[in-house]
Amino acid sequence: MTEVELVATALATGAAAELTDASRGVVHDLHAVLKEAVRRRLSGGGDGVRGGYGVRVLHAYETDPDVWRTRLLQVLASGLEMDEEILGAARAVLRAERRKGHITAVVG
Repeated sequence: MTEVELVATALATGAAAELTDASRGVVHDLHAVLKEAVRRRLSGGGDGVRGGYGVRVLHAYETDPDVWRTRLLQVLASGLEMDEEILGAARAVLRAERRKGHITAVVG
């Protein structure tokens, strides 16, 4: 999985958790950190892909990841620097979701 795919997957995972989980748990909090880091990085440029368009794609992706995945991957791959803040936040979302799934499977 590429860094871009890692970030996109974590964004989709966090958005899905928010839609299905009424509680504001760890996954929600970590997803908010990731989304803000990506949004901040996207809004830092004004070259068309970054800036307003990139932020709009990020928000649209959260409402319908299946439709917007290709565009988000393009935006993320268009020179957006995947720094340790973004990559670390993406990994944290996926780890938390795996743990949550494991706990649900053990309890349920």
